[in-house]
Amino acid sequence: MLNERQKELVKATVPVLKENGEALTAYFYKRMLKNNPQLKETFNMGHQRSGAQAKALAGAVLAYAENIEDPSVLAAVIELICHKHVSLNIQSPDYNIVGENLLHSISEVLNIPMDDELIAAWGAAYQQLADIFIAAESKLYDERRNATGGWVGWRNFIVDKKIKESEEITSFYLVPQDGQPLPSYKPGQYITLRVLVPELGIKQPRQYSLSSSPADNYLRISVKREDARMEGQDPGYVSSTLHNTIDEGNVVELSAPAGNFYLLNPDATNVLISAGVGLTPMISMVNHLLAEHSDPNLNPALREGANSNTEAYRALKKDIYFIHAARSSEVHALRKELENLASQNDNLHIFIAYENVKENEVAGKDYHMQGRLDLNALPAEYLPKDADYYLCGPVPFMQEQYRTLIGLGIPQEKIYSEAFGTGGLHL
Repeated sequence: MLNERQKELVKATVPVLKENGEALTAYFYKRMLKNNPQLKETFNMGHQRSGAQAKALAGAVLAYAENIEDPSVLAAVIELICHKHVSLNIQSPDYNIVGENLLHSISEVLNIPMDDELIAAWGAAYQQLADIFIAAESKLYDERRNATGGWVGWRNFIVDKKIKESEEITSFYLVPQDGQPLPSYKPGQYITLRVLVPELGIKQPRQYSLSSSPADNYLRISVKREDARMEGQDPGYVSSTLHNTIDEGNVVELSAPAGNFYLLNPDATNVLISAGVGLTPMISMVNHLLAEHSDPNLNPALREGANSNTEAYRALKKDIYFIHAARSSEVHALRKELENLASQNDNLHIFIAYENVKENEVAGKDYHMQGRLDLNALPAEYLPKDADYYLCGPVPFMQEQYRTLIGLGIPQEKIYSEAFGTGGLHL
């Protein structure tokens, strides 16, 4: 437990963290991975290369220092990070390694002796936070151990099918090598996949949202190829390996589904707004919602004899609005699957915005809006005030849609978000 003097010392470092936080965390990661090279298979080297990991940690350390008096205000962020840690199989002893390297990094970067009271204060602060994480993650690990089909750590899966969905996105259908049951999961959650990256000579983990339904007998991920087509963009280690090296019949390692971005209320009207590969968790949600509306095994009302002509069944079929933005039809993945679902379910409504339209594409048929998605220009029925809203896509896209929804009178508490690659939406 921190004493008042230690809290004051931690709070006093806030200005330093605002100015030097990223330099400190970048140094920390280099130091820790040099001293503990086995952790290179836990931490994504692509995020290390880009600086994204150091930036994310700097923001987290700053937020913790600013709220050292009451860390409970960070509960939502802590929950999100706990899911990430469990998906990477981070265990209690790992916190000792992190803590030791973090304190030495503070000492070395800020030129403060290790026996200084500031280092002791940060040691106490770190231990307080580590204890919170370890306790929360212990519960998540227990849930995995006790769940039907669940597991802790890494489990081998076979690539049963590999299907190209667009010029950039390929789907991988994964089945357990051991033939044992799959776990249940919440639509919108992700798995962590780990594979040997030939370029690095080590295994690397990467989180991918599940694009399958929990009712399927496989796990499906739909992976965007992160390559160097854009100037200054490095190829993604794991996505490049999956696209170029992994074939049907190959084995990859998965951790059990995780994540705190998922469908909350299948009985509500749901509006799903995505961009690019951000549609993957939305596809999972759509498939689950439609299954809930049509499968007697999932829905009590149907088991009781409701059919498509009864009022009870019609009440089940809440409207689903699927709003998606893509650069063009060439990179729009899973469109045929979605259109097939819409043709069979009159409560699924689709709205597509393409930034670039081909000459032979027809407005109203092949797309509904040309240019960047503008929610203000959508028909009013696509944005009902009483619906639940889910957002997934790049951060700038997410921020724009969030602000627009608030401006349209959608309550903040009805908007749920996940910005892929970042672990959350920051406005």
